[in-house]
Parts: sequence; C-alpha cells; structure tokens
Amino acid sequence: MESAQGNPLQNVTFPSNGSTAHGYLALPESGSGPGLVVIQEWWGLTDHVADVTNRFAAEGFVALAPDLYGGRTTHDSDEAGELMAKLPVNDAATDLAGAVDFLLAHDAVTSSKVGAVGFCMGGGFVLVLAAQQGDKIGAAVPFYGVLKEDYPSFANLTAPLLGHFGETDQMADPQAVRALAERIERESGVTPEFHIYPAGHAFFNDENHMGTYDPEQAELAWNRTLEFLRRELR
Repeated sequence: MESAQGNPLQNVTFPSNGSTAHGYLALPESGSGPGLVVIQEWWGLTDHVADVTNRFAAEGFVALAPDLYGGRTTHDSDEAGELMAKLPVNDAATDLAGAVDFLLAHDAVTSSKVGAVGFCMGGGFVLVLAAQQGDKIGAAVPFYGVLKEDYPSFANLTAPLLGHFGETDQMADPQAVRALAERIERESGVTPEFHIYPAGHAFFNDENHMGTYDPEQAELAWNRTLEFLRRELR
C-alpha cells in the first residue's frame, strides 16, 4: 500500500476547507474543455482511476480525480473496506467540493458547471456531491454507487443523473436502485436515468479485482456516459 505522502499519481493540489487536498489532473489535447470530477472506488487513487481520468481527458474534458485517501491505495478488499469505513462522508464531500471550485476557477475549464463521475464508493459520493453542490454540478454519473450510510437529503440536487448498475450486484441490487431513483425524484424533482446491465458490481473496472469486469457492458456504459456529459456540460 502506498504511504499517505507517497502516491506518485498526485500531480495537483487545491484548497479544501482551510487545508490542502491532492489529486490527479488530466487536460485534453486541445488544452481546454468542460470540467469533470472523477471519484475513486474504495481502492484509492489507483492506476485505474488515473487511466479513466486520462480517457476522459482524451475525449475533451478537463478531468480531476481527488485523492480521498491521502495517498493510500490497496488491492485488498478487506483493507479497502476499512479505508472506506474510516473515511467520514462529510470530509470526503468537503474535499470534493474543493475540487469543484478548483475546476470552476481553472483557466482550462470552459463549462459554467462541472460534471461528476464516480465508481462504487465514488458513485455514492457523486450523488452526495450533486446534492451538496446544487447548481454547480451540471451532470452526475454514478457507476454502481454505494455509500456506507444512508444518503443525505436530495432536496438541493438539480443536475441531470445518468446511472449504471449491475443486475447481479449484491452491493447495489436492482430493487435498491429503483428505491433510490424513486427517492431522488421525490425529494428533488429530478428523474434519474438509471440503466441496469447484465453484469455484476464493478463491471467497468478492467483491473478486475472482483472478477466481474465485462468489456461489452463497460463499453456500452462508457459511450452512454460520454454522450450524456457532452450533451449536459457546456
């Protein structure tokens, strides 16, 4: 596991709640584009997260992946669960809010709002961030989002939502996904566009730690995500 001071992927710092947060920033070849926050899985800011961030940059987005674990990473499920359990949701949301403000003030960002995409734990945080930041978020995309506690109120959520979930995902099963969509619509008035794929949890992660990577479903979800972000972020 990387030390808290030693993640080589950290290449940018930004203010967060009176302190300094770190992350990985990738710019498009054009040098500018819509802003996008990419939120890690419970493994930490890994090579996979950096690769996904680079892929978004290659598609024209100014993409920033905040490091919510302070440099720590793991490929062990038990350790990942411990790291997630020790991460206060409010602290993570504060770091993510700092990332939003950093992007909105960045010279390379052309959009008036930013997008947010997250995976597993990060998918849960996408929804928390969208609810917390309101009109600053122009598009939100949770991939099989989970949160260690109940979601806060969605009353301030205004962003369009696109979600990707696995049919055999025991961490975010279809019944729970439907209940979440109903709650979001009830509290915010936003109708989520949630897709259920014939796949398991973490089907997008090509590092395949859980043995559930599905390249066909991952490509479908990726293309839907790009179309959605391009439509909503201007």
